Amino acid sequence: MELQKLVRKNIWELKPYSSARNEYTGEAHVFVDANESPYNEPYNRYPDPLQQQLKEKIAEIKGVPADQIFLGVGSDECIDLAYRIFCRPGIDNVVAIAPSYGMYEVCADINDVQYRTVALNEDFGFDADRLLAATDDNTRVVWICSPNNPTGNAFPLEMIADVCRRFDGIVVVDEAYVHFSDRGSMLGSLAELPRLIVLQTFSKALASASVRLGMAFASKEIIGLYNKVKYPYNINLLTQRYALELLDGIGTIRDEVRQIREARHWLAVELGRLRCIERIFPSDANFLLVRVGDADGLYDYLLARGIVVRNRNRVPMCEGCLRLTVGSREDNELLIETLKEYDNDRL
Repeated sequence: MELQKLVRKNIWELKPYSSARNEYTGEAHVFVDANESPYNEPYNRYPDPLQQQLKEKIAEIKGVPADQIFLGVGSDECIDLAYRIFCRPGIDNVVAIAPSYGMYEVCADINDVQYRTVALNEDFGFDADRLLAATDDNTRVVWICSPNNPTGNAFPLEMIADVCRRFDGIVVVDEAYVHFSDRGSMLGSLAELPRLIVLQTFSKALASASVRLGMAFASKEIIGLYNKVKYPYNINLLTQRYALELLDGIGTIRDEVRQIREARHWLAVELGRLRCIERIFPSDANFLLVRVGDADGLYDYLLARGIVVRNRNRVPMCEGCLRLTVGSREDNELLIETLKEYDNDRL
C-alpha cells in the first residue's frame, strides 16, 4: 500500500508550523527573528528543531542516515506520534502482542483507537499467522516489542520481517532493550522494509532514563511525517548537549552493557538456588521475569525492606510473577540476601 493511503488525510495535507530556526540556512551572527532575549547565552536561543548535530552522531553509531532518524521526548512521544499520523480516531485499530509494554494501549485510548491484542504462546513466542489474522482493512499499525517487556525475550528477526512483508500497514518494532540481546536489531532491514519503524531509547543501555530521549528510525518519508507533526522544539538544548557528550563515551557504555549482561547471568544463577523462586524465564533484556509462590506477599516483604521490584501478578500470562531489574553489584547482592531471609522466615 502506498504510504499516502496509510496516513490520515489531514496529516498528509498538514502545513507544519515553520519555526524561526527552520527559515534560514548557513551561518548567521545576529538573531533578531525569534523574539528571544539577547541575554543569557546560549540558553536564550531556541534549540535546533531537528537536532541535526546529534542525529549525525547517532547516524555514525547506528549506520542509519540522519534523515531517517527522529528524536522524541522518550520513546513515548515516538509511540504517540505513530497514532496521530496513521490512525483515524474512532475508525482505525492497531494490533499488538500481549503481554507487552503498557504505553501502546494507553496511547491508543488517548487517541480513540481500538487496541487489539494477540496473546503470546506459552513460551512467550508469537505466531505470525495469528497476529496477522487479528488485522483487518482498518488496521494501521502492528506493535512488536523485542526484547519484550515484561517477558524479557527477543523474537527472531526473520519472524518480525515476515510480519512486515505480509502486513499492508505500519509495523513498529520497539527495541528498547536490544543492546542486552544477541538476537540483533531490525535497523539493517529499513531499506528492505519501507513500512517498518524501529524504536530505541537512551533510557536503558545508555543509562539516561531521566533525560527522556527516544529514537525512531524509519524511511525518510515516514520521518518527514514525524517532523511535520511534532512540536517545533521538542528536544531542548540541554538534552541535545548531554546526548552528544554521552555518545562520545560509547566505549564506556558498551562496557557497562557487558557488565549488566554478566550480572544478569549471576543473578539468574543465584535466584535458581532459592526456594521461593519457582521459575526464571530466559531474558534478552536487563531484567528477569520470575515466577514465585506468593507474588503479592513477596512483593510486600521486599517493599517493607526498602527493595522495590515490579509486581506483574495481575498481567495476563504473568500471574505469580515479579520483574527484577539487574542492578548494581550491591543491589543484586542485597536482593539475593533478602530473598534468602524470606526463605528462612518460611521454614
